[in-house]
Amino acid sequence: MKYSKKQLILMVCIASPVLLELLLFWNNDSFSQGLKAIEKSTSLLIFPLFIIGNYQRIDFLEIIRTYVIATTAIMFFYLIRFVVYFPNLIDKYLNQIDLWEMGYQFADSIGIHAPALNMHLAFVSVCALYFVFDNFKKQQKTGFKIVSIVVFLSSFFFVLLVNTRMALVNVLIGFLIVFFYEIRSKFNPKKILLAGFGIVILLGGILFLFVDKNPYMKEKYSSVTFAYMDKVGKLDEIDHPEYRVYNSLVTRVSIWKSAWELSLKNLPFGVGASDGKPELFKYYKYTNQQFLAKYEFPTHNQFLDFLLKFGILGPLVVTLYIFTIGYVGYDLKNAMILSFFLIFFTSNLTDDFLLRFDGIAFSGLWSSIFSSYWLQQKTILDKVSEAV
Repeated sequence: MKYSKKQLILMVCIASPVLLELLLFWNNDSFSQGLKAIEKSTSLLIFPLFIIGNYQRIDFLEIIRTYVIATTAIMFFYLIRFVVYFPNLIDKYLNQIDLWEMGYQFADSIGIHAPALNMHLAFVSVCALYFVFDNFKKQQKTGFKIVSIVVFLSSFFFVLLVNTRMALVNVLIGFLIVFFYEIRSKFNPKKILLAGFGIVILLGGILFLFVDKNPYMKEKYSSVTFAYMDKVGKLDEIDHPEYRVYNSLVTRVSIWKSAWELSLKNLPFGVGASDGKPELFKYYKYTNQQFLAKYEFPTHNQFLDFLLKFGILGPLVVTLYIFTIGYVGYDLKNAMILSFFLIFFTSNLTDDFLLRFDGIAFSGLWSSIFSSYWLQQKTILDKVSEAV
């Protein structure tokens, strides 16, 4: 196995979280739990080793196109399954009863956490929009254009169905990034503007229908999100907090406050990879925060999670890991990669996806594919420079 300097640098950046776990393995209280924590992250070694090691064979656009179509098709399968097996929930939704639970129940029926599912779907939807523009630019047959539009609208529908706040904001910003880069491209700006106008009309119509049929969305993105902000760290003073602030910002901020305080007590090396959650749960009880202790909330912030586990080095490694994706996307001027960076970065401000195997594998796989595409483009540029 032979790797160039660029390959090795990218591989180290992608593997940095698991390398940090190995470096500070001695800090775990339990040997077996420490091994379990490392086991979850081994994909961050395996993916770059084999994908970046064979970067010439990666067909970037074809992989993403297949991913978008396959994921959207799978979601239709799960939607049909949900309608068949949970008709009572569909009836409640149509009658505007307990609208807040629809997206989470749908995600639970698949077996995945709703914010994690919507992180995938947001990326799928942004990529689907890219292929709509791509098909129009390449003047593909009408059938291909129609299919790409249907896939795009379907993917956006699923983002709205799961209905998590961060994903919806991210997908709309991702659409703007795609639109911006298409406007800057060498292709006919009039056609791009015309296609963009049509898409805005369609998206506006879909959003209007969802808000009209789901009035809870208005509350969720305003009063529910920012309710009881004067109760940070004092959630038990709220009457039935599990009903009133379970998904509110005040709960997140209370968790962050506890994680920050506990992290400062355990500098410079943290509590260990396997002890982050147990120690945080103990701290909830120690500070008499019964609501947080009862539901055992993790940090819901990847930077704080790594600060708690690994001390000073933790947030630095998370920054290196996530911003490597951002650098690759910026250097390539690629809207899909930049959108992935935005989605993954902001999602980890309000959640901790490197705590979950699906988040680790998801980001490690795509980071390796993006890096392979970057290496391909650099190889082409190097050959052109040599020829000149």
